[in-house]
Amino acid sequence: MEAKAAVIRGSGTPLEVKTVTVDDPGPGQVRVKLAACGLCHTDLSVMQSVLPQANAMVLGHEGAGVVESIGEGVTSLEPGDHVVMTTTAFCGRCPLCVEGMYAQCEQMPLNMGGNFPYHVDGLDLMPFASIGGLCEYTVVAEKTAIKIDKDIPLVSASLLGCGVITGVGAAINTAEVRPGTSCAIWGCGGVGLSVLQGCRIAGASTMISIDTNPAKLEYATKLGATHVIDASQENAVEQVMALTGGRGADYTFEAIGVGSAMGDAFMAARRGGTCTIVGVGRFDDTFALSAGLVAVTEKTIKGSFCGKGASVRDFPRMIEWYRQGKLDLDSLVTTTYPIEDVAQAYADMEAGKNARGVVVF
Repeated sequence: MEAKAAVIRGSGTPLEVKTVTVDDPGPGQVRVKLAACGLCHTDLSVMQSVLPQANAMVLGHEGAGVVESIGEGVTSLEPGDHVVMTTTAFCGRCPLCVEGMYAQCEQMPLNMGGNFPYHVDGLDLMPFASIGGLCEYTVVAEKTAIKIDKDIPLVSASLLGCGVITGVGAAINTAEVRPGTSCAIWGCGGVGLSVLQGCRIAGASTMISIDTNPAKLEYATKLGATHVIDASQENAVEQVMALTGGRGADYTFEAIGVGSAMGDAFMAARRGGTCTIVGVGRFDDTFALSAGLVAVTEKTIKGSFCGKGASVRDFPRMIEWYRQGKLDLDSLVTTTYPIEDVAQAYADMEAGKNARGVVVF
């Protein structure tokens, strides 16, 4: 089978739209006809060598579509099923899974490699994050494709797989936001806006969104922020303190991936508050903390990867929140693109033009 795909030949190489050959599904695999793939900054980080990858690959990991065919031994899916891809297909048996830390599954590296289902110009291509969502068809492990009800729009549902579970999960699973509390969120991209929605769903009463892009602050207001701060015009930490009566926020979140913002998020948390780091930055970027303040203020710093999520648990409840009008997926999709315009879609991402851009097939 042939399909159009967004291809790079390793980090730092040009993005190309190529016609690739897609394998039939092997044992334990399914082939999915993609309907949509959200555009995540992690893909851009791979392209720009922030997260370097040597292998040629098909990009994209926020995919949703319809099962086209199944391989031997597949029991949970059948052709025609609607599915959303998960980046955290966990084993359920290792010590970390048993502890409930599914996004830290010790077998996760096994899910991220060894599958090269696309071929072009004599190259075997891997699917980025074991998904390769920027292709008309992809081949994934059975446990990577999570079945959803057919009445859920696939374009909106595609965002569940990374940005939404990462953000909503950071608020609900990692920080465990309580009703009536105050939250401050650095970053109003797809992840930051999902953190905001998670805080709202959890019952927070004060929700402060921080960004330097006025358009993104408008998105935050639409999605429930009670206050917004333009960090290009105001000192964000000082403004958070002022909006919380000088105490600081009960919960702060960094959803950008920049060390200086992480430091600001820590400083803006109240004594005994929780600062959750959601954004994945450069591995050589750092932020400094006062050696005195950490102990004296009794603040907690938490890392949150993929929302501390378990897709088989979290996708159904997020879909139920969507049905109830509590989780707005549709408003996160601000522009859709054909696969031929994927380079422009990434350029728009860098320029901060979208809450979330989505490639549709």
